[in-house]
Amino acid sequence: MVRRDYGLTEKLRAKPILGFSDTETVKLDFDNTNFSTVKYWANRAMKWFRLGGFIILKSSQDCYHVVFNRPVSWSQNLRVIAWVTLQAHNQGLLKWLQMQCIKRSSTLRVSPKGDKASPRIVFRCGKEGQQIANFIEFRQLIKQIIRKLKEKA
Repeated sequence: MVRRDYGLTEKLRAKPILGFSDTETVKLDFDNTNFSTVKYWANRAMKWFRLGGFIILKSSQDCYHVVFNRPVSWSQNLRVIAWVTLQAHNQGLLKWLQMQCIKRSSTLRVSPKGDKASPRIVFRCGKEGQQIANFIEFRQLIKQIIRKLKEKA
């Protein structure tokens, strides 16, 4: 009898990618976009939709994540993401929006991914007491777990 693993051993060795996923936090994922453009659209969305504040995280070269502070309904969340996507004419953000609609929640990476480090906060604006605080708390928990796992290895 011949045993075939169909590449399963490689998949088992792959490290999982952990992220923050929910329906109440407005999040944006800008790929191949410069910082000033990301900051501009984050600021416009925050003011237009009264989102209270935002943080920008850099995930890799010209790739940024934005997390807004005020909790919203899922339909309002999609409305904000779609508004920014259409106004900015950003194809990467459009693909990300489509994926979030399929999953029915929005997710941003928190852990390292391959050779990319965990996203780091590079800019803060406005209040951070609600959804941003939840995101940062979850992010710190994931980082602590990863550190402990590395120490054991």
